[in-house]
Amino acid sequence: MTVPALAQQISEDGLSAIERIAPSQNTLSSVEVEAHLQEGAPPLQEGLAWRVFSAIPGEDGKLPLVASAEGGVSVFQLPPGEYFINAAFGRAAATKKLRIWEGAPVARQSLVLDAGGLLLHAETGDDMPIPDSDLTFSIYASAPSGDSERVLVAKDIRPDTVVRLNADTYHVVSQYGHVNAVVQADMQVSAGKITEATLEHRAARVTFKLVANAGGEAIADTAWSILTASGDLLATNVGAFPSMVLAEGNYTAIARNKEKIYQKDFEVTAGRNSDVEVLLADGAQVED
Repeated sequence: MTVPALAQQISEDGLSAIERIAPSQNTLSSVEVEAHLQEGAPPLQEGLAWRVFSAIPGEDGKLPLVASAEGGVSVFQLPPGEYFINAAFGRAAATKKLRIWEGAPVARQSLVLDAGGLLLHAETGDDMPIPDSDLTFSIYASAPSGDSERVLVAKDIRPDTVVRLNADTYHVVSQYGHVNAVVQADMQVSAGKITEATLEHRAARVTFKLVANAGGEAIADTAWSILTASGDLLATNVGAFPSMVLAEGNYTAIARNKEKIYQKDFEVTAGRNSDVEVLLADGAQVED
């Protein structure tokens, strides 16, 4: 199995799908391992996940896991043979092949992760912060794969979370709310550095109310449909005062209550949360 295939096995199957095997009773060699963020950097002292695999595939075609450790610099006791040593630091990883000869000393094994980190934030309007609970990020490989889809690297990342990645260019997608407030950007992660970026959403939160009079109490059991300026259905909800985040632009709110339909056009301005009131007697009532 090649090193890329090993990396794919670890990524796709996880440890639960890899059979752990006990070392033989042959003479064991002490193998010390360390990992660096970049060439010349000091060894990492924490946050690493070490996995040692036999280079001989098992009956299922997978490489058996023979040892593992967590932390920084680690030491394994291994019998003679061929192995793959894998170091993972978050979503960054490196793999090295090792041959142990019986009775021969083993040099310290150093792996270079060539890794950095990505720290993401977002705001809207005039530098207005977005509540963390309304915001998520997804990180994709920079270039589409053969089927024209980007490979998902990490999803549902919350703001102010350092994501450890191999040095490369990544495509970041930021979702504000759950409707159409989405922004995207390509970002470069450099080895040994934390890349911090703030994405700008042109969006705001809108709360809808069906009322008898302006400023009146919201009427319960109302079904809502939100249409784009071109008339396409964008979102639906049911309730007295549903709330949702919408990208900047023009929309139409349609409220249905007791077999009657009411509608109102409205505009969303970035960073300006607002209420949209639809009146029972505003002239937009339509018999179903």
